[in-house]
Amino acid sequence: MKSLQAFLKKYGHAWILSYVIVYLIWFFHLEKTVTRDYTVVHSRLDDYIPFNEYFIVPYLLWFLYVAGTVLYFFFTNRQDYYRVCAFLFTGMTLSLIICSVFPNGTNFRPSIDPDKNIFCWMVSRLYQADTCTNVFPSIHVFNSIAVHTGITHSEAFRSRPRIRLASFVLTLSICMATVFLKQHSVLDIAGACLMAAMIYPFIYSLHPHSSYKEVPEL
Repeated sequence: MKSLQAFLKKYGHAWILSYVIVYLIWFFHLEKTVTRDYTVVHSRLDDYIPFNEYFIVPYLLWFLYVAGTVLYFFFTNRQDYYRVCAFLFTGMTLSLIICSVFPNGTNFRPSIDPDKNIFCWMVSRLYQADTCTNVFPSIHVFNSIAVHTGITHSEAFRSRPRIRLASFVLTLSICMATVFLKQHSVLDIAGACLMAAMIYPFIYSLHPHSSYKEVPEL
């Protein structure tokens, strides 16, 4: 009993991660129901961006980037953890609301030859697993911005410019990947950036000082 109490006291903040279950249920419901009669999101600029299958690498690294950062803060700094989760989950919820009241999607995915190379094969599998609907605003872009913001505002990384630079490069690469893989329109990126800019003050600017907890050097 004491060990259970000690565990809950140490890791009780894991409760907030239960939001992921709600998000996935809502998201997959939209994936199944938004199949036609949706607004096509498109910009002329999209037509000038070529398809490039190699961007599948940063696109998939997004999963490790987001999950890894959340877990790092989970085990090292509860304040940073709550902030980055608040940033992520607020934007993810707003995105679901937007897609619910404003069904949207794209229509410019190219035909992919999965036998061309391993990267094309991965893109073809991505297209099969993920529909071209519910794209505005881009969650890939928003979450990348939210995670990078959490890293740059954390005392743990203040004296580690290489990590902050790597985070920025990866975030930029992920944003580029969404359009080079024809998963999103540039309008989806713009929408995600605007949403991040609107949420940011409520998470960081209103409470700029966080409690600092020493963490091991990376």
